[in-house]
Amino acid sequence: MAEINMATTREHGFPNNYSNEFLILDKGEGVYVFDVAGKKYLDFGSGIAVNALGYGNKEIAAIASAQMEKLVHVSNLFTTEPALAFASRLVDGKRFSAVHFGNSGSEANEAAIKYAKLWSIRTKGPDCYRILSFSGAFHGRTMGALASTYNNKYKDPFGPMIPGAEIIEYNNVEKLRETLDESFAAVIVEVVQGEGGLRSLSDEFASALKELCVKHKVLIIADEVQTGMGRTGDLYASDGIGLDAHIITLSKPLAGGLPLSATLIPGFVNDKVKVGEHGTTFGGGPVTTAVASYVWDIITGEGFLGGVKEKSSYLIGRLEILMKEYGFIKEIRGKGLLLGLEIDENETVDVLKIMGEARDKGLLLLKTGVNVLRLAPPLIISKEEIDEGIAILDSVLKDFEENIFTR
Repeated sequence: MAEINMATTREHGFPNNYSNEFLILDKGEGVYVFDVAGKKYLDFGSGIAVNALGYGNKEIAAIASAQMEKLVHVSNLFTTEPALAFASRLVDGKRFSAVHFGNSGSEANEAAIKYAKLWSIRTKGPDCYRILSFSGAFHGRTMGALASTYNNKYKDPFGPMIPGAEIIEYNNVEKLRETLDESFAAVIVEVVQGEGGLRSLSDEFASALKELCVKHKVLIIADEVQTGMGRTGDLYASDGIGLDAHIITLSKPLAGGLPLSATLIPGFVNDKVKVGEHGTTFGGGPVTTAVASYVWDIITGEGFLGGVKEKSSYLIGRLEILMKEYGFIKEIRGKGLLLGLEIDENETVDVLKIMGEARDKGLLLLKTGVNVLRLAPPLIISKEEIDEGIAILDSVLKDFEENIFTR
């Protein structure tokens, strides 16, 4: 290796669908991570919006360790107190009567699609199984979720897709009215498109979606894998826009960095489900659910979500200053602490180059869509740490602007 902190294709042992080169991280503390060479990075990516409570949380480590000494795994043939305790936090007996635990966002959306189809077919008939999604959507890489994902680069190598999946333009009310009818079981939608350039659902579209789904007896599935658990400043982003989704899917930050997902379903859907029609071996294990209860209690605790909204406003203010300074920033997108800068790319400046130079200067960033720089720091980030990250980003953007005028 040229550098101790990088693993190249010949050395990392992963398949070719992964990057040719990886930064090798060793440990983390708060909003910072350190590579194996000891270099420190301010993380504005949170492990792709997973590490909501940051790194090195001693409470999470203690809870996981204590549970691992008792039980690590029991399968879905049994249950445990941690699983029951976390389920009781998610299920209120009114809006949601049950939660299916899984391990990933794809699994959560796959379960949601299965539950929706099952309900629709048994309620409306065998031809009412279609699933509607939207341009820019990313719902996962398993075959059901993949069929409802927009970008063909993820789908074409694995076709044909499962039948009944239809995709129309995001936020196009007229097209929605033309398309949606009783043959659909559900509409699956992201309030903020995490992988689709951080476009947000409009109030007008949300209102029309609710109206039409009631009219045609179609379920609304809110994919909150990236936006749920406080990322946008609301516990559920769909509630923040008044969408009133029938099914909500959660995953990324749910268990503090451990793999866990949840698919929340209402009683009228659960009433149609029979024993053995869906399941999971690892989902809802005692370790992940024990940690998830702690994460839930922190995020739903007094003042936490208000703090996310306050920090979001502060970060947006800092990004607006950058936008005025640099002409190649076209737009600020997103909500809460899931924000992005749309970059007017050219031969001198593009998102990947910005990410690379930022990493070299100690700031980790993400990309979304074609040309959007994504910022999704841990929800515990302070205003001082936001200032630190923006200062690094400012210095990177300044370098690119100077190159534009000197090339």
